[in-house]
Amino acid sequence: MGCCSGRCMLILLCSIQLITALERQVFDFMGYQWAPILVNFLHIIVVILGLFGAVQYRPRYVILYIVWTLLWVGWNIFICCLYLDIGGLSKDSDYLSLGISTHRSWWKDNGPGCDDKNIPATRWQSDDSSFLMSELTCLLKYQYIEVLHSALQLLISLLGFVFACYVVSIFNDEEDTFDFIDGFDPFSDINDKEKASHLFL
Repeated sequence: MGCCSGRCMLILLCSIQLITALERQVFDFMGYQWAPILVNFLHIIVVILGLFGAVQYRPRYVILYIVWTLLWVGWNIFICCLYLDIGGLSKDSDYLSLGISTHRSWWKDNGPGCDDKNIPATRWQSDDSSFLMSELTCLLKYQYIEVLHSALQLLISLLGFVFACYVVSIFNDEEDTFDFIDGFDPFSDINDKEKASHLFL
């Protein structure tokens, strides 16, 4: 197969998916979001299996990758809806931390261009208190960063799905055209000539 074949594209897409999933896993660990940590871990394992299947011509592993990709697309759509507050979901819920802790996205406090602006205490607090409320102003809000991560995963996953389906069909076509009688013995031509020469003796 050539360098720009579907198999090579699937290997490239799996590699990109692996890198972006590892990056996402690191930030989910820093935010103690347990549900994404578990799902990302499964995703990394299945992408490695899909990569192995593409490299080693194993269609079963690629089919596993295809099935998982459909689930992964659904998960990323859920994440987008959650952070955009669509369909009764709320970004302030504890779904992603599994109710174990009150942690949230790491990007909420550490987004790009975020700086603290200290706001004086409200009137209802005592006047002699030096308590200051802190508000973060960021160039890009954390929910949009999370949605961009999910959108990138969706794009790569959909491309991976298309190329994985193509690769499985190619693998199946190659299996159908394989010569099973002499296909397992690379020296069959040599053995036939030796047998013929022994018959003459």
